[in-house]
Amino acid sequence: MCIRYFGFLLLIWFPDALHAQNALQSCSAPRLDDGFLSPKQVAYSHGTMLSYTCNDGLKPVVKGWWATTTCENGKWSHQPQCIDINACIPPTIPNGNYTENSNGWYEEGHIIRIRCEQGYEHRHRIATTRCIRGQWSSLPICEKSITACGQPPKVSHAVIIHQGYQEVFPADSEVQYKCEDGYATEEASSSESIFCIAGNWTEAPMCRLGSNGSEIQTQTTINNCGIHPTVENGDVVETADMFLRFRCNSFYRRVGPEKVMCFTDGTWSEIPMCEAAFCSLDTTEYPDLIPDGIKFIKDGDRVELKCVKKHWRWVSDHYSLVQCVNGTVELTRCCGYFDRSMNTCWGSMTKFS
Repeated sequence: MCIRYFGFLLLIWFPDALHAQNALQSCSAPRLDDGFLSPKQVAYSHGTMLSYTCNDGLKPVVKGWWATTTCENGKWSHQPQCIDINACIPPTIPNGNYTENSNGWYEEGHIIRIRCEQGYEHRHRIATTRCIRGQWSSLPICEKSITACGQPPKVSHAVIIHQGYQEVFPADSEVQYKCEDGYATEEASSSESIFCIAGNWTEAPMCRLGSNGSEIQTQTTINNCGIHPTVENGDVVETADMFLRFRCNSFYRRVGPEKVMCFTDGTWSEIPMCEAAFCSLDTTEYPDLIPDGIKFIKDGDRVELKCVKKHWRWVSDHYSLVQCVNGTVELTRCCGYFDRSMNTCWGSMTKFS
């Protein structure tokens, strides 16, 4: 008696929840030509998973020789479909996009052009791919552009406003820092912007605690902080009364602020670092290259290195195209003038750390 009464109370107290469950629609059986479904029913309740496969010479419209689709409130997560085994399903291109076919697949021989998102560029300038026997050839890769910037530097007692988090920012991007209440920048402002220029952020602000939350802690002349700081692989390029300006040597990039200041408590502000931004390649370690000592290549740069003329059929000089990508050397095979001018040489890269 008590249990029956409790159930009656539940119906009164939770009508919305029961209505929501009943509102979830079932799915009618999908049509599938040239294949079969399991389980085979007239209708399927919400959440039911349906498996299907295709006849010989055909394949599902998603990856695999069999596939599953789920009833989601009256609609299937994807419509079961069998396509030619030599057709291609849409490729996944991280940080890139393209125009998708409305039918969800591509015939053999179809070519798609990839557009990289802002801040990214095509590796080896390869932007297209072709469907060949059910597979995409040489899928383009969208990699971070050498002119783009990574995450803006973290600033103590500050947050970036009007900008969602992202790992890559295209050239000329602007981000704005907002100081915590009671803190201010060197210019006694509560906010300040920095910009992405040629792969590096301009100098980030510092938020210093002020008296009564209105004035920043005062700076003093650099002589009051004693011995000037040094930066490995970097030099002081400007000595002002209130700050030192650092610049990294060639083949190095700055990480951190460009200016270092002296504060009244006798401490220096954050000091930058200069990290390596180059690759070294010993030509004597590569039999196909003419021995010419060690070559240093700036990160992002591309050079041509002459190959040994060991094949009788080579009428003209051949070169290997070499580039430095984030400290890794990438070389192509030895290519003649035609391959280099048509950019077909870049499709044969080999990486060496």
